[in-house]
Parts: sequence; structure tokens; C-alpha cells
Amino acid sequence: MNYLVTVLPDRIQAEAAYLALEKEGINSTILGRGYKTADEFGLIDPKEQAKKQAQLMAFWLVPFGFFAGFTFSVITGLDTFAWAGQIGNHFIGGLLGAASGAMGSVFVGGGVGLVVGGGDALPYRNRLDAGKYIVVVQGSETLSRQATRILRQFEPENIQGYADTTSV
Repeated sequence: MNYLVTVLPDRIQAEAAYLALEKEGINSTILGRGYKTADEFGLIDPKEQAKKQAQLMAFWLVPFGFFAGFTFSVITGLDTFAWAGQIGNHFIGGLLGAASGAMGSVFVGGGVGLVVGGGDALPYRNRLDAGKYIVVVQGSETLSRQATRILRQFEPENIQGYADTTSV
């Protein structure tokens, strides 16, 4: 399945493009104010995905980090914090290991995306937030080429084609 995503500046052009596609027998979807939202269409929010991935990684890395830090402290016998005693040093080593696991889950798990952002969905979400409209056509490559020819006459801000590789 291929997707053709077209950004249009206003509702009138989006409706005209939709009607032109419909006239040729091509089904499309309009995203924007008064139509489907990005969430209803299934446009993934990269911040939400990054948060989920970081939480999933933390579920495994924090306990593993605690165990690794505790074990490292036991094996090396370091007396870093004299005031804590032998068991306290091992416990502090475990806490430092857990903190390292938490940092790893943020950096490796995609939590950096919470700050930096990324992915193709974010620019489209930003355009919807700015009051633009998006017309999406789903179908074969031939259908996408035919839809591209029709949509170009509306002088869109952007036309981008995507191939859905998850269904292969």
C-alpha cells in the first residue's frame, strides 16, 4: 500500500482536490479543521512513541542497572562512601547503576525524541496545527501517480509519496 500525502494551504483547495480525485474514482481523505484529525487518521505522534519506547526500555534497564551496579560494587570491593558501610556502598552502587539504566532508556529508547523531535509525522502535524489541510490518497503505485497528476494542478505546498513497508 502506498500513501500520497499532499499539503494544501486552505479548506477550499483541499475540498476542490478531494472532488477532483473523486471525479476520477480515487478515494482520498482530508485532514484538517472540520475533517479528520491526525490522531483519527493514525498519523503517529513521534513524541508519544518516544515516550512509550523510553518507558519500555526503563522497565528493563533500571532493574538491570541496579543489579549490575550492586554486583560491580561487590566484586570490586570499592569503599567509595566510607560513611555508608559495606552494605551501604553496595546499595549506592546499585542506585548509581539504576540511574545509568534510566539514562540509557532515555537516550537509547528514544526519549531524546521528546526534546529533539523527528520523524515524518511531525512536520505534517505542525502544518495541521498551522491551519493547513492535508489530502491523503492510499492505493497502488499507479493510483499514486494518477493522483499526483491531478493534485499538482492545485499547486500544493508539498506532495510526498510513502510506501508502507510494514504490510510486507
